[in-house]
Amino acid sequence: MDHLEAIQKHIEAERTRLNQMEEQHGRLHPSVIRQSKKLDDLINEYHKADAIDKNRDPKR
Repeated sequence: MDHLEAIQKHIEAERTRLNQMEEQHGRLHPSVIRQSKKLDDLINEYHKADAIDKNRDPKR
């Protein structure tokens, strides 16, 4: 599994966790907001890694 695939799997897991937390605590609960930020950071990491990969291999 390459780096981008690993980040994608992590994003999927954290998104599932966020949805579960939101159902349990509500959208504005501090732990839900922290989890949302964690997911945002992972998505940003994915986009940065993808941009780096595209710069290395412009055919992608």
